[in-house]
Amino acid sequence: MELLSPAGGPDKLRASVAYGADDVYLAGSRYGLRSASANFTPEELAEGTVFARAAGVKVYLALNVLAHPSDFDGLREAVRDAVACGVDACVVSDPGVFALVREEAPALALHVSTQASTTNARSCRFWHAQGASRVVLARELTLEEIRSIRADTPCDLELETFVHGSMCVAHSGRCLLSAAMTGRDANRGRCAQSCRWKYSLFEEKRPGETFDVEQDAQGTYVMNSRDLCMVAHLAELREAGVASLKIEGRAKSAFYAAVTTKAYRMALDALDGKPGSGTLEDWMDLLDRTSHRPFSTGFYFDAPMENAQVHAADSAYVREADVVGAVVGSVGEYDVGNGSSEGFARVVVRNRFDRGERLSLLRPKGPLLEFTVEGLTDPEGLPLPSALHPMSEVRMPLPAPVEAFSYLARVPRRTDPSLPRRDPGQTS
Repeated sequence: MELLSPAGGPDKLRASVAYGADDVYLAGSRYGLRSASANFTPEELAEGTVFARAAGVKVYLALNVLAHPSDFDGLREAVRDAVACGVDACVVSDPGVFALVREEAPALALHVSTQASTTNARSCRFWHAQGASRVVLARELTLEEIRSIRADTPCDLELETFVHGSMCVAHSGRCLLSAAMTGRDANRGRCAQSCRWKYSLFEEKRPGETFDVEQDAQGTYVMNSRDLCMVAHLAELREAGVASLKIEGRAKSAFYAAVTTKAYRMALDALDGKPGSGTLEDWMDLLDRTSHRPFSTGFYFDAPMENAQVHAADSAYVREADVVGAVVGSVGEYDVGNGSSEGFARVVVRNRFDRGERLSLLRPKGPLLEFTVEGLTDPEGLPLPSALHPMSEVRMPLPAPVEAFSYLARVPRRTDPSLPRRDPGQTS
């Protein structure tokens, strides 16, 4: 199975590639469904594709808006740019966009987006007959339904499913709530995430007076969904015939892309019997270090209505760790093999941290490490009690040699107890 990671901008692409993605998916400034992401200019797309290709990673360009007449004015140019940059496939949901890409770039692979809400084998065979090489299945399918679809579709049609990230209250994201409340159309990439807002009850005979619907101490979020996490069930997805595992999160941070990619890379390596891949506890420890809602297995093992009721009960994010710095290089000879070093890591500050504080070091290779901050200085070597200013540079020793794309984060105060299993007491 391929691991497909989010690349919402150039920094996220580099993080996903560094931490073990087989493929990345991204969008240009128009026609993708995540306008909140930084996304890519044509120049950045060309540079990003070269970077990914050098690491043997494929690049998929999302053109998955539900297109209106005005959208077609620039679509041909976007497709030509994609071909010139050397992307490996386009991800589309609109039949009109599908036809246009086929006209402009007959040799370019086409993947059908989850936004097309493909939920059965007949639909898969239809898209295959039009020339699609992959279908991203609707998130509302059970694992048994995916097995059934795989058994009734051509073997050269790949099936892709989401394994991690935010879930939508609407069917495969086809929601009108954002457009109705803010004028921002989710189906054209401008979702305001109205379902995530805090709501109160209003009674028409008491104008101006609102009442809390007491779900918890933080408020009421009646349409919120839990986040998806299938890291404990990759063997079952492989057995069902899934070819590509997709991590949601183009609008999230580079740290999120790095952590989730590393966790699922380790889980896939363990499935393939590679040594040093860790355990479920290790993977969950990593995933808990991102900001997320309580985890679930989505629709894979539950009936749709039961699933909806489970998800609607959860509200706020579980904020497990704050990123405090990004490692950008080193100064001097940096060798910690014998517990000492003549050099220091160069760290760009993201959030304040203090001398004596416990931090975790996330690296593309090797296990997560925890350490106590010591020897903190400014670039001139003057001692610092704290790293205070975002985007400033500090120098400090680290418990392992410097690696590009490494991050420092606070050690979580707790971990999410809800391991993503059907039965909390069941091991995987």
